[in-house]
Amino acid sequence: LHLSAVKLAELHSDLKLQEKDELSWKKLKAEGLDEDGEKEAKLRRNLNVIMTKYGMNGKKDSQLVDTNYIKDGTESDTLDDPRLEKLWSKAKTSGKFSDEELDKLWREFKHHKEKIREYNILLETVSRTEDIHKNVINPSEENLVKEEILHNKHRELKEKLRSINQGFERLRKVSHQGYDTSSEFEEPRVIDLWDMAKSANFTEKELESFREELKHFEAKIEKHHHYQKQLEISHQKLKHVEETGDKDHLNRNKEKYAMLQEKTKELGYKVKKHLQDLSSRISQGLQHNEL
Repeated sequence: LHLSAVKLAELHSDLKLQEKDELSWKKLKAEGLDEDGEKEAKLRRNLNVIMTKYGMNGKKDSQLVDTNYIKDGTESDTLDDPRLEKLWSKAKTSGKFSDEELDKLWREFKHHKEKIREYNILLETVSRTEDIHKNVINPSEENLVKEEILHNKHRELKEKLRSINQGFERLRKVSHQGYDTSSEFEEPRVIDLWDMAKSANFTEKELESFREELKHFEAKIEKHHHYQKQLEISHQKLKHVEETGDKDHLNRNKEKYAMLQEKTKELGYKVKKHLQDLSSRISQGLQHNEL
């Protein structure tokens, strides 16, 4: 796959979470608790997202490479959206951002790109399901269940589209004005969660509790970013030492690299699991609003 050390660690974390979800689903299925197949369908969508994200779906142009925002003065990845490219170009040449802020902003752009990708995958899934449903002649109880599944998927589409629109508006504002120093959160995923939480059916006390949990979650993400950077540096050093042929030095670097790789995988899994739990809680609050 020609993935960087960081991307391999991320892939491991994604697959570990997918495996855990599939094991949970198998238990539910054995107990007859997924009769409508909605949880199975969601697992398939999640796996499709992973395969697309890491170039494992057979399409040569779908693989994401290193996420560093600059390499030798040029971006190491494209945003696949003219509006995003234009905003990024404006921000990069505006002089309003330090290198660290540009790095953070690039992560926001990449996060937004991933949200659009996930939305398109879900939209394609819904379209296929609708086509199958339309071709059914005789309505039955099973088809009524499928209608409910479609309704849930449309609600999920609506939530994702709202998040995309909010995210784009934020990127537009930040790209033109720079970062607001009084902003409560900095990490893109946390900002998304907080914006959605404020729209959900939470009491003031629940919202305040959620805010505190998001602060802990952001700290966890920052720690993960730190280990990702250390892993990339260690990988570069390891390649350099391999060329020198110094066995003792090589063994020490291999041990450090293995330790950093394992820690990065572990933190990546914890971040993604925590994100999944937080998103699920917000989704329940948003659904309650609609009722």
